[in-house]
Amino acid sequence: MKKLIASDPVIIEKNKLLVVMDNKDPFYKIPGGTLEKEESLEDCAIRELKEETGFSCELIKKLPTMKLTKNLGASYSTKIELHHYLAKLTNPIKNYNSFNYNGHFVAWINLQCIKDEKCFVASNIRFLIEEGKIK
Repeated sequence: MKKLIASDPVIIEKNKLLVVMDNKDPFYKIPGGTLEKEESLEDCAIRELKEETGFSCELIKKLPTMKLTKNLGASYSTKIELHHYLAKLTNPIKNYNSFNYNGHFVAWINLQCIKDEKCFVASNIRFLIEEGKIK
């Protein structure tokens, strides 16, 4: 069994969650990704946000980790750990318009849209809502 460890910053402003979409999946995700060698979970979350959105952030606190097992390959299962951090942008933004950056569609989606299940989002976003960490 393989193991995959990923980390991401959860950024909420004005009742909107910062998300990205790429050509890998047909749903919105929290910007984030897998750890590089010798990298901490915190550094990974900050780096991935910068790579996927161009934004910089400051981590505030650790949120619950989602653990799951998926069949990512035909002959093996992968244990996945998704580490989440509540974060805030280090520089204020002027608007909450969507834009493309580095192969990602970057958007701010209304939390009510997610709660009403009108926005198609990754399972870890629903997990954080169920845990009461995204309100």
